[in-house]
Amino acid sequence: MIDLNTATAEELDRVPALKGHGFEIVRYREERGRFTILRQLDEVPGLSGKTDGLADQITVAASS
Repeated sequence: MIDLNTATAEELDRVPALKGHGFEIVRYREERGRFTILRQLDEVPGLSGKTDGLADQITVAASS
């Protein structure tokens, strides 16, 4: 499982549905803060509607 809140762009790019979007995901996280739900991926440029079915590959860990 890859955590959206700690993964690097390279790690995110290894998920087929996110390939090529790792940089944008990390930038979104740095600008807007931690992800709280997976659905927030739809707000990342280029990912709207492409994130269904990712719950078995990525997670949003609770903040520590």
